[in-house]
Amino acid sequence: MSVEKKQLNFIEQIIESDLKSGKHKEIYTRFPPEPNGYLHIGHAKSICLNFGIGKKYKGKTNLRFDDTNPAREEIEYVESIKKDVKWLGFDWNEEVKFASDYFDILYEWALEFINKGLAYIDDQTAEEISATRGTPTRPGKKSPFINRSIEENLDLFIRMKNGEFKDGEKVLRAKIGMDSPNMHMRDPVMYRIKHTEHHRTGNKWCIYPMYDFTHGQSDYIEGITHSICTLEFENHRPLYDWFIDKIYDKKLTRPRQIEFARLNLSYTIMSKRKLAKLVEEKIVAGWDDPRMPTISGLRRRGYTPKSIRNFADKVGIAKRNNIIDVALLEYSIREDLNKTAQRVMTVIDPLKVTITNYPKDKSEMIEAVNNPEDESMGKRNVPFSRTIYIEKEDFREQANRKFYRLKPGKEVRLRYAYFIKCNEFIKNENGEVIELLCTYDPLSKGGKSPDGRKVKGTLHWVSVEHALNIEIRQYDRLFSIANPDGNKNKKFNEFINKDSLILLKNCKAEPFLSNAKDEDKFQFERKGYFCVDKDSTENNLILNRTVTLRDNWSKRKINFKKS
Repeated sequence: MSVEKKQLNFIEQIIESDLKSGKHKEIYTRFPPEPNGYLHIGHAKSICLNFGIGKKYKGKTNLRFDDTNPAREEIEYVESIKKDVKWLGFDWNEEVKFASDYFDILYEWALEFINKGLAYIDDQTAEEISATRGTPTRPGKKSPFINRSIEENLDLFIRMKNGEFKDGEKVLRAKIGMDSPNMHMRDPVMYRIKHTEHHRTGNKWCIYPMYDFTHGQSDYIEGITHSICTLEFENHRPLYDWFIDKIYDKKLTRPRQIEFARLNLSYTIMSKRKLAKLVEEKIVAGWDDPRMPTISGLRRRGYTPKSIRNFADKVGIAKRNNIIDVALLEYSIREDLNKTAQRVMTVIDPLKVTITNYPKDKSEMIEAVNNPEDESMGKRNVPFSRTIYIEKEDFREQANRKFYRLKPGKEVRLRYAYFIKCNEFIKNENGEVIELLCTYDPLSKGGKSPDGRKVKGTLHWVSVEHALNIEIRQYDRLFSIANPDGNKNKKFNEFINKDSLILLKNCKAEPFLSNAKDEDKFQFERKGYFCVDKDSTENNLILNRTVTLRDNWSKRKINFKKS
């Protein structure tokens, strides 16, 4: 079961030690998202870690929703999260679990805490409780309600459950002390009143347990052996341990919490609250906007499950927070699609070319390679005719010696087809070149010179007669700076990249794309990787740019320091 120690991250080292010592016979992990938004690439790392460990050590992994705040939770988020986990290639143990499955037992435990004198009802407001909590260097003040009798606390808690009090009127707090250097240990709130319908339990409850009172106990109830969390939960661990200490049954498995560094990406916001703000302010078109770092957004943009799993593997598991260059994520999808994506020729900004010595009534099929990285993908036929489109940027009326594409009097190779030479060009009334008049060498079919002459430039093209009209959504990074959340004087949404989406509606493609389906992926020769968008219709094929062929941002200076 074990592998070489040099290949193990620190979490795997702990797990292998626990298996070797006999502490655990089977590994049991869980992925516990809150259903209050869509998952993002940071969650994908956690999914790959938790489910990956379960799979690697032939254990089990639960999908459990921490649904303790009904005001922010929706079924839409539950379904999207399930879809994301499945799409990434993982499956959970048994049925999907919810913290709300344990509301009854958590309530009984809360009564037990009160009966043991370990919890009390506080009438202070949330603001008053916060004001008396103190600071990390100054102890807090005891609540004026801390000395209520067990009987009074029980009575008030039951009445809270029965709906006799308003939201915020009372809370249940743990009786730990107000002098701990760990702020989370200063009589934390265990239950609050919320007269809000829950997406699963309806109106059964009007009191809901706090996350900190739910999280560790849910792990404990399920028999989780290794509770893997991100570093921000490290200071919560003593509180989780304190709660479990009071109810611990040695016959049951006690979870061990292990923290690792969360994923932070350059040019990206990873806060669910701030991502929701982008959606609410319509800066993006929704949670699955291809510019969003959500899993659904990445999927719509053209990322593959394999590319994200490989990215998570490359990033690794660390104990310290750092910022990963988003270029590594982009490299992962290029690496995958280079091997798997069908090549096609498209012209994004078309310029008409008439081959004057090619027969007017003739067209022929040119054989093209589907993917040079994979011979098994075979070849296809591309129609060629007297009039074709090339990219406007591939022609210059005046060009220096280093411009190897088309210019007056010079020759280029058409991909898979013939050599052509530009003899004349036609301009419109605004002085713009609108058509090239060229001649071709009929003996150069396949792009080979019959007399050995060398041609440096090779252009992609599309036959005008057979061209398919397509719409391209040219996506780029959503933010213009590497650390959009690091400026004290500006809000993160002031750094939106104005070129993060460019709509191009007059693009041309070879007819092969006429059968493309939702999420089909292609490499447009010389242009990048693209994916069919779900908004496509029978009469309007839309393709999203996943990523350019090369990193266009690498020359820009990346500064992660706060402004």
